[in-house]
Amino acid sequence: MAAHNELGKWGEDKASEYLQLNGYKIIERDWKSGRRDIDIIATDGNEVIFVEVKTRRNCLYGDPEEAVDYRKLQSLRLAINHYIKYRHINSDVRFDIISVVGMIGQEPKIDHIKGVPLY
Repeated sequence: MAAHNELGKWGEDKASEYLQLNGYKIIERDWKSGRRDIDIIATDGNEVIFVEVKTRRNCLYGDPEEAVDYRKLQSLRLAINHYIKYRHINSDVRFDIISVVGMIGQEPKIDHIKGVPLY
């Protein structure tokens, strides 16, 4: 696996651990809708949370969440709508971004941005 793929997988693992430690229940990871994917799908009470995880070694070129641009939001909106229809979700939903900054083998800095608009 390429180094950037390993870092991304590590970041998603850390984000999942963070969510579970904070009372979320992980439903699915890396759910695919064609070429689109949703990193983490979790629940917080009765709410379904769709999470995009962005991982970087450092913030030299900006915060990781800045990589979630208009095009990425469009792709996520389509994947989330597909998931909602596919799983017949009839509860409140929310989109969050979790940024993970650090290196494998270290304790990362995690920032959880809740309720990000999908437009």
